[in-house]
Amino acid sequence: MATAIILPSLSAGMEDAVIAKWLVKMGDKVVKGQVLAEIETDKAMMELEAEAEGIVGRLNIEDGKRADVGQVIAVLVAEGESVPEGSSAPVPIEVPPAAPAFQPEAEGEHRHRASPLARRMAAVAGIGLEDVMGSGPRGRIVKIDVERLIAVQDSVPAGAPAETSAQPPVGVPAGIGPYEAKPLSNMRRVIARRLAEAKQTVPHFYLSVDCELDALLALRAEINEGRDKAGKISVNDFVIKASSCALRKVPEANVVWNGDEILQLADVDISVAVATDGGLLTPIIRGADRMSLGTLSGEMKALAARAREGRLKPEEYQGGGFSISNLGMYGVKSFSAIINPPQSCMLAVGAGEKRPVGRGDQIVLADVMSVTLSVDHRSVDGALGAQVLAAFKEGIENPMSLLL
Repeated sequence: MATAIILPSLSAGMEDAVIAKWLVKMGDKVVKGQVLAEIETDKAMMELEAEAEGIVGRLNIEDGKRADVGQVIAVLVAEGESVPEGSSAPVPIEVPPAAPAFQPEAEGEHRHRASPLARRMAAVAGIGLEDVMGSGPRGRIVKIDVERLIAVQDSVPAGAPAETSAQPPVGVPAGIGPYEAKPLSNMRRVIARRLAEAKQTVPHFYLSVDCELDALLALRAEINEGRDKAGKISVNDFVIKASSCALRKVPEANVVWNGDEILQLADVDISVAVATDGGLLTPIIRGADRMSLGTLSGEMKALAARAREGRLKPEEYQGGGFSISNLGMYGVKSFSAIINPPQSCMLAVGAGEKRPVGRGDQIVLADVMSVTLSVDHRSVDGALGAQVLAAFKEGIENPMSLLL
């Protein structure tokens, strides 16, 4: 009996994904648990395993092409069995004529990070890929990237410069001058959709506070004395720890919005924004309030490395009850972040800098950091958000309490 292989939902909110590469071909025998394909989601590159054994009878989606969640992307058959036809069976795909073989580059020339299909399509269309950033994993050029380039090329009148055209394509603002159309990666498309939905549907309000860092910086210097670079504790580690302790002190804010109910979370799991080449990822420090500062720091470094390499597992980025975005290392003084639904709060962390502060009757210079808490007013009220921020400030300004 034939077995349909469907594209499963591999992450929260996933609607589609790119079949980056099939690891089997027509006629191959596969066993249960064997990896069939590499799937590029909005978060990471993942492997799709066979749920049953059989022979590959059909591959419905080509390398580099998108498929919807729930779509039949392949069919396995028993030995001697043919792929069934009929209304409930996958529609046979049309196999395009073989394209001329892609000519390899001469020795010493740059070799593009492009799929074989993308290279063949580009060769047939006469399109160079030297300066193209693909939408595949780590900038790999895939079929959809070349299709978009072909569409742009076809819209340019003969004799017009390649980078522009006499009439801009539909939807491009008039008068913007020469431009380069950069195709959206799967990650960027999902980020754009989710953030637009969050800003439109979540009633945000914002609370800000300044935190003095002198005691924290002194303690950090003491802790890091004698440690190698890889083992040093960062200010961001203290921020994560202080946030988790604040939520433990004010558990009513450790909640997520779930439509007609509010879910009170038992564990304090902190999502931390990590910038990658493809966009922002938020790996999760689970049980952050129970971790020592050193353990938390090591876990954060490992998660950030896997995020940048596209190797996060679903359980490492799905969930979380509170998010942190730190732009202080870029010199940003303060900003307001967009909440990551269904979470209720997100802390935006600015740079520490010398500022005048009042100490009794005197004005002195101190290291000060501004933070802004974005709050979902449906699940967390203003007074409750203020309590969380006050508890965070207390932890930052009395850092020894975070070590207990």
